[in-house]
Amino acid sequence: MPRPALTPRPPHPLAWDGSGLVAEIEAYLASLPAPARAPGPYVCRYGSTLSPWNAGHPAPRATLLDRALRRPARPVPVTAADHLRLASRYIGAHGWLQGAMWDGAGRVCLLGAQAAVLAYGYGTPATVRTARVQLMEVLHATGRPAHSPDEYNDRPTTREGDVHRLLDRAAARAARLGL
Repeated sequence: MPRPALTPRPPHPLAWDGSGLVAEIEAYLASLPAPARAPGPYVCRYGSTLSPWNAGHPAPRATLLDRALRRPARPVPVTAADHLRLASRYIGAHGWLQGAMWDGAGRVCLLGAQAAVLAYGYGTPATVRTARVQLMEVLHATGRPAHSPDEYNDRPTTREGDVHRLLDRAAARAARLGL
């Protein structure tokens, strides 16, 4: 009886290094249809992106006359409420400090933040005075009397969050009063 001829077997799909399986998976993935919708922009699950402390307010721009006379640009008009919000955002961006207006690292106290907002060209000295009056009104209304907002800033019991809350309440009060 003659022996039947042996037909060669197809190679095993799995090679000793697993490359056959990888090829099979790649072929399967290539056969799938394209996604129905394009993926949207990546949004961080931990919060929003950083924005500058003066976002939403135009930068002071020197006019042709300002440049010809070599004088600084006119300040951007802001309300007392906007000034207080900008001061809070400036402290948030640069850091908070007690006992000095600013330090080498860029941190500022409450007065230093107000001075920085004014120096960057937002508001006038009258705006700052109105804002400081609102700070004093809130301090006295909430049972934390002080001779000045700076004294409150430098108290050992005051924290950065307290300063931000004070600025937010004063800004809300100024906005209600239309200042």
